[in-house]
Amino acid sequence: MCSISFINLISISLTCFLLSLYYLLNNMVYFIEWEVVSLNSMSIVMTFLFDWMSLLFMSFVLMIASLVIFYSKEYMESDENINRFIMLVLMFVLSMMLLIISPNLVSILLGWDGLGLVSYCLVIYFQNIKSYNAGMLTALSNRIGDVALLLAIAWMLNYGSWNYIFYLEVMQNEFSMLMIGSLVMLAAMTKSAQIPFSSWLPAAMAAPTPVSALVHSSTLVTAGVYLLIRFNIVLSTSWLGQLLLLLSGLTMFMAGLGANFEFDLKKIIALSTLSQLGLMMSILSMGFYKLAMFHLLTHALFKALLFMCAGAIIHNMNNSQDIRLMGGLSIHMPLTSACFNVSNLALCGMPFLAGFYSKDMILEIVSISNINMFSFFLYFFSTGLTVSYSFRLVYYSMTGDLNCGSLNMLNDESWVMLRGMLGLLFMSIIGGSMLNWLIFPFPYMICLPGYLKMLTLFVCIVGGLFGYLISISNLYSLNKSLLNYNLTLFLGSMWFMPYISTYGMIFYPLNYGQLVVKSFDQGWSEYFGGQHLYYKLSNYSKTLFLMHNNSLKIYLMLFVFWIMILFCFLLFL
Repeated sequence: MCSISFINLISISLTCFLLSLYYLLNNMVYFIEWEVVSLNSMSIVMTFLFDWMSLLFMSFVLMIASLVIFYSKEYMESDENINRFIMLVLMFVLSMMLLIISPNLVSILLGWDGLGLVSYCLVIYFQNIKSYNAGMLTALSNRIGDVALLLAIAWMLNYGSWNYIFYLEVMQNEFSMLMIGSLVMLAAMTKSAQIPFSSWLPAAMAAPTPVSALVHSSTLVTAGVYLLIRFNIVLSTSWLGQLLLLLSGLTMFMAGLGANFEFDLKKIIALSTLSQLGLMMSILSMGFYKLAMFHLLTHALFKALLFMCAGAIIHNMNNSQDIRLMGGLSIHMPLTSACFNVSNLALCGMPFLAGFYSKDMILEIVSISNINMFSFFLYFFSTGLTVSYSFRLVYYSMTGDLNCGSLNMLNDESWVMLRGMLGLLFMSIIGGSMLNWLIFPFPYMICLPGYLKMLTLFVCIVGGLFGYLISISNLYSLNKSLLNYNLTLFLGSMWFMPYISTYGMIFYPLNYGQLVVKSFDQGWSEYFGGQHLYYKLSNYSKTLFLMHNNSLKIYLMLFVFWIMILFCFLLFL
């Protein structure tokens, strides 16, 4: 089933890519209406929107999905239900396809909810208590967004149809469109895990690694960004854009800080995804939707590769994810390490790799934009943090000696997994320049003073140096003395957001519920209500039973009394 799915998806992906090139060069948009059911005066119509954006994104999603499924053939080979796993991944991709090509809020909700439901099934795939808790946190956080989308659909009943694409420009200054825009923004923030809904994204790492590679690169978490790209007109003409800029900038900053304190390999990469989502959202909130789309696509390539390499490392480390137990992997697993380092450098924005073209352009656009100092600081400091945690990760995993058990047989001979990774390696190197030439057909001249032009490079170098320094074991004691325990705990646990989203949300309702149960259900109302009645009746019946059982005379006398009472009753009637 893996091979069939891989061949089908890669062929559809190529078709979509070629179509997107045709649409892009000819500036074409196709809006297709398909009448599913027509009964008397009622008709149910499915609408599809095909333009370069939807086709290019679909092509990337399908390409990554095909390579992830190919990779899963070896990664999940010990699983007896591998076909069920592949089916879930295909359902996931199908939901994403529906969301991408829908210009209609109702069909978007179908894809949106499909993503939420299947992601829950995939997060709890390895059945243990940690997975169940993570799955529940993921599902309930995303429900907030689903409800917001339902409210937006209800609000759109004021219009003639649910095809938002018709009303975006015409109604952009009206209160109703602002209301719909704010609800859609709330939905997108939950799906793309912006503050205050960030805690579910690292928790979703309980899913198998191939799922993480798919979810964190091009499907679930990017659905919110893609939806806001479609609604970008509403953001740029109202205060919603400014609010989103603040929240996404803080998300980017918080995730970058958290990743520098994390020791779980997959969680570090998850927090880096969160940081990049913040970057996409923030540049989108400033009105540069093409740049957000550009970074979305380049990020999908190197992030999927990063997760695949992490999966190969975890596989070889006997399912250990702690980076402190790694070391010297570049000697034992050279090809995997090469892929890992290329994707890491692309994430940092190393010149001429995929991430460089989009990140550098975003930071240069920020430098010439009219934004405040705080947002400017968040952009550049978060970029430095990205390089910092990437170098820290490389230092822990690639250099020195292996810190794990000596019986571990590290090797680079998982050829199926490596083939899947090499496909993405090629795209992570050339993808950025290719997309740059396609999406921006003529070169933009960004003229900046020398110090601003070099600021990005300077921030990256300082970030890399800082990441190296905080990793050196000899300096670890110094780090501990510089930062007290509570501050380290605060920075390393995403500003206590996982605690606030779980214990913080549920403590008071549960406490109140316990008091109600104690006072009412098991207290006075129970004593004077059902329990008391039951107690009295059972006592009476026990007494009567005792009398009947032990004395035949009393039993017969009672029988006589009953007959006499009945007789008197009939007589008086």
